[in-house]
Amino acid sequence: MPVSPETRPRTQNEPMLELTGLSVSYSGGAVRALQDVSLTVHRGQIVVLLGVNGAGKTTTLSTVCGLLPFTGGTVDAGTVLFDGEDLKGKNPSSRVHRGISMVMEGRRVFPDLTVEENLVAGGFTRTAAESREARDRVLTMFPILAGRRKQMAGLMSGGEQQMLAIGRALMQRPTLLMLDEPSLGLAPLIVQQIKQHIVDINAEGTSVLLIEQNAAMALSIADYAYVLDGKTVAHHGTGAELLADSSVQELYLGIAGEGRRSFRGAREERREGGPL
Repeated sequence: MPVSPETRPRTQNEPMLELTGLSVSYSGGAVRALQDVSLTVHRGQIVVLLGVNGAGKTTTLSTVCGLLPFTGGTVDAGTVLFDGEDLKGKNPSSRVHRGISMVMEGRRVFPDLTVEENLVAGGFTRTAAESREARDRVLTMFPILAGRRKQMAGLMSGGEQQMLAIGRALMQRPTLLMLDEPSLGLAPLIVQQIKQHIVDINAEGTSVLLIEQNAAMALSIADYAYVLDGKTVAHHGTGAELLADSSVQELYLGIAGEGRRSFRGAREERREGGPL
């Protein structure tokens, strides 16, 4: 039975991921992407990272999983600790071995491989027995994938591809799963399914660091959340606290107080040439 967001057990144990004073730039320091960012993911938590486009959310995940150098980025200051170990100098493969998996924005499945072949590719660091066990777990969690095992991934719907991308990341049996915009471009019903899958994955013991533009959905399942603005952390608190925060409501939920326009409304006016 799926575990609902309201009834799943909540644990606040030791830190799993700690970013302290993290500053990142691109183009040899010409473009600042993050400035003095600190955040923590405790074991067993769902932590959400919010912010407008360009705020540095994806850069944060790329720094954690070790992909930053491949996009021309540099860590200028700060530390990234995972289970107390400094990840500086560790390549992406070693970080996967340590228990970090990432689902990138846009799903990025292998379109010319079958569902089963995509899953096998995801378990490349595991033994054959471990890979089979992980595959069985994924197919149980996502029954639609079990029925499409021999289908080419490129022929699947966007929602099915997103489930496959998550399943492929789970093949590594991660202790920390990072997701970049998993609901992007999906129908509301599928978004709710993805939301429940994230809750269920967390309930089974995997910590989650989630980037989402759908702030209301993300905050509804978040143990803790951070808002990036101006390349740094502008707000942080529990999911419930940020849902009730008037500035977060205005900027990310489209809710403005009396006599005020929300950020979303102002952005629409700007597009249409209206007043700011």
